[in-house]
Amino acid sequence: MRIRIVDAFTDRPFAGNPAGVLLLDAFPDDDWMQNVALEINHAETAFAHPLPAGGDADWALRWFTPATEVAMCGHATLATAHVLHGTGAHEGPLRFATRSGVLVASPGGDGAITLDFPTAPLTAVEVPQGLARALGAAPRTAFDTGPNVGDLLVEVADERTVHALRPDLAALAAHSERGVIATARAENPGLGYDFVSRCFFPNVGIDEDPVTGSAHTALAPYWSERLGRTALTGLQASARSGRVRTEVRGGRTLLTGRAVTVIEGDLLV
Repeated sequence: MRIRIVDAFTDRPFAGNPAGVLLLDAFPDDDWMQNVALEINHAETAFAHPLPAGGDADWALRWFTPATEVAMCGHATLATAHVLHGTGAHEGPLRFATRSGVLVASPGGDGAITLDFPTAPLTAVEVPQGLARALGAAPRTAFDTGPNVGDLLVEVADERTVHALRPDLAALAAHSERGVIATARAENPGLGYDFVSRCFFPNVGIDEDPVTGSAHTALAPYWSERLGRTALTGLQASARSGRVRTEVRGGRTLLTGRAVTVIEGDLLV
């Protein structure tokens, strides 16, 4: 079967977040998919197969990190939609049946793809004891992001603090189900982004995720409320970096970005 590596939330290769994409006739057993994801060893590998016509969704979609299956993944969904549109396997909006419900990916006239995801419910919580030491900075606020995302969202002092973070990942793992999203307001919105973030997910085998679509379902409502606008752009300040355009529409959040296929080959097992 064909296997592809796609860089998502970027318009150039070797940036954004790489994802493996496999289009199947049906899902193999879970152990096989987990082993493939470990072999690919990117943050997520997406497995998808077509569904019968006339249903609520067009394709079934699952995502695996090198360590476990996850309930939601934005960049691997974008990568899968990019492959399906690019190969002619599907035209127009795509409806994916996932563990997080039906997720829609719609192509735009400019080559970008917009994902329609559930908005993460944010619940203010006390800053956990020891988090500042584990993260390497003192959080101003802390929010639980709900079951689909499973992260602790924290705002730190400023953008420079986000860039400078060097967390103790072993210590950080104790503070949330998946990991920690650290964010701050952009110092210079004239550069084309409104907020900045970094995402650390040691509990699912990802020390730092390059660009995280699911995290932006929490970042978008957080910053939309504070900045007074529903449409924003986030910069994820990892080494690879990437931008996500967001728009909050009540219980749904739109995530828009581009993708580039960098590797295509045959899986022999």
